[in-house]
Amino acid sequence: MNIRLINLLAIAMMCSSCKDGEIFEKEMYKNVVALISSEYHNTFQEVVPLTGSEVTGYLAASSGGTHATNKDLVIELEESKEPFDKYNWALFDADESLYAKLLSKDKYEISDYSITIKAGERIGRTVVKIRPEGLSPDSTYFIALKAKGSDALEINEKKNTILYQVLIANDYASQNKNDFYTMAGLSNNMVVAGNKRFFPLSKNTVRTIAGTETFENSLKHIENTSIIIEVNADNSLTIKPYKNLEMKQVNGNPRYTNHYYLEEAFGRKFHVFSLSYEYSIAKVTHYMEEELRLEIIN
Repeated sequence: MNIRLINLLAIAMMCSSCKDGEIFEKEMYKNVVALISSEYHNTFQEVVPLTGSEVTGYLAASSGGTHATNKDLVIELEESKEPFDKYNWALFDADESLYAKLLSKDKYEISDYSITIKAGERIGRTVVKIRPEGLSPDSTYFIALKAKGSDALEINEKKNTILYQVLIANDYASQNKNDFYTMAGLSNNMVVAGNKRFFPLSKNTVRTIAGTETFENSLKHIENTSIIIEVNADNSLTIKPYKNLEMKQVNGNPRYTNHYYLEEAFGRKFHVFSLSYEYSIAKVTHYMEEELRLEIIN
């Protein structure tokens, strides 16, 4: 091979290398946009406190690339059932009784369906106003959204949707945690013990299973065996049936006083519910005297 041919080949290889380098550098500097969510079906969980009033949450997007964008990036959002339907089908197949629900329009407001990532920044967000009162702790609620692409904006195809999940909570229980209270007491004067999960219903009410009944994740069973505990302004408790249970509160018990206490001991804090009530199932009456206790861990 003569010298001239070698030189030509070398020049060609250098040009090719330079071109590949330019492409690589261009890819590194690209500001590709993604909606911020988990890898699990692009879900994002917002724990919303039950305060009796509107609560503010956020939808966010981020920009990739070696450097932050040198101009504003505007991501347009639209509501889309497609990711929501894929989620339900992937998890529950054709069993619609287990399906998640789209959050009702009267429960939220997105005034601006666009997210702006400012020049020089990595993240932008828009506000979601949520009205959580009346949501059931037994249901999964989503706002399903998709980012619209354009010639001026590249969106990560794997992160162009979001299932914004609304989870409810109050001071005593949260939908995103298994808040199991330790139960100790008496049932018809016989010593009983166990654990009970609390479910938030409103700012000052929770739901739990009555007495020593077994919890089942069945709407009919929940309606037939559950009680509501309401914490009043003076920390006294009002105990009511959740739906169909026959029960009544028993006041005047000197030990189980139907009061809520915030107990502190040795640097630890506990929610304590002291309950006294009767309930009947299948014509059998149970007199419950019980204390329910949960350590508060921040």
